Amino acid sequence: MIMPGIEEQIGSQNMGPAKDARGSKASPRRWLAPLIIVGMAAVILIFGIRSRVRAQASLRTATAQMAVPSVSVVRPTSTAPVQEIILPGNIQPFISSPIYARTDGYLKKWYFDIGAHVKAGQLLAVIETPEVDQQLAQARSTLATAQANLELARITRDRYEALLKKHAVAQQDRDNAVGNYNANKATVDADNANVLRYEALVSFEKVYAPFDGVITARNTDIGDLINSGSSATPKADLFHISQTATLRVYVNVPEEYSQGVRPGHAAADITLAEFPGRRFPGKLVRTANAINVTTRTLLVEIDLPNPSATLLAGSYAEAHLNIPAQGATYILPVNALIFRSEHLQVGVVNGGRVELKDVTPGHDFGADIEVVAGLKADDQVVLNPPDSLVSGQAVQIVQATLPGDSK
Repeated sequence: MIMPGIEEQIGSQNMGPAKDARGSKASPRRWLAPLIIVGMAAVILIFGIRSRVRAQASLRTATAQMAVPSVSVVRPTSTAPVQEIILPGNIQPFISSPIYARTDGYLKKWYFDIGAHVKAGQLLAVIETPEVDQQLAQARSTLATAQANLELARITRDRYEALLKKHAVAQQDRDNAVGNYNANKATVDADNANVLRYEALVSFEKVYAPFDGVITARNTDIGDLINSGSSATPKADLFHISQTATLRVYVNVPEEYSQGVRPGHAAADITLAEFPGRRFPGKLVRTANAINVTTRTLLVEIDLPNPSATLLAGSYAEAHLNIPAQGATYILPVNALIFRSEHLQVGVVNGGRVELKDVTPGHDFGADIEVVAGLKADDQVVLNPPDSLVSGQAVQIVQATLPGDSK
């Protein structure tokens, strides 16, 4: 039999080694969990650092990309070798003439009113001139008296010539007879000229058309007092006649087009508001060969056939002139221009950088503008350039508009 005290000592001794054995086996398990936690934390930290590095790299890339402005570009469009310009013109008759009276009197009758087509030499009106008729009769009577005196002087001269040969009269008497004959002959010539003058005035009683045309004005009526201008009263035209089978169109061409407007080289069509969609072909026949110093324009004349009298003289028209281009020019949208105090400029992208070029503008077509100098056909011009755009600045092209693309 074992005593209780001894049994407890024995039990404690026996349990000691077993406890130590469990402790030595449990120690790795206690360190495994912290190691796993530390490893997971390290992995999370590594992934976090890598994501931050990537984010910072992406941010730097995006920032660098955003620092380079994006631009849209367009290529200039070459203008046609022949350009059409539209200018206002005035249609006038080929010949226009007022018809005046050349004798005083009263209008007895007129035969044609406005709008009538007449032929050359056709009788237009008759003027009654009783005073001129009486003056003509008096002049003829005076001429007859002078002719009778001349005949008597001729007989006397011939008689004295015959008597002088027989020495029956003095030389002085013969000379007097010859002188009297010459004086009467001069009187006859003067009276004959006076008769012709009154006959011409009487012939002016009939007013004739000077050429084929149309009566555009009648400024007299039966019984009107006709003044030929011999008095202080200003004379007025009886009729106005115009030749409209061919019309003249006068156009003032700006100086910049003057070198391309030459007879035989520039085609011309005429349009009128009363004939929408219709063109009337004309021919540029002459120019003034001088620039008007007031308007800085060149006056040109276009002949327009009008055989059927469709067009009316005095109408307002538009002349479409096809003028050869004087040099290579280009068309750009107006929103590609840079307006600065130095010059009118555009931005051209070359090798990813912008170059500001000075340009010379031509005609303004509203949404587009002509550039006559400073551009080439293959230039890429920046659209809507920012105010901060400078030469040498790096840019990236996001959209390119080529000639002919829809806007």
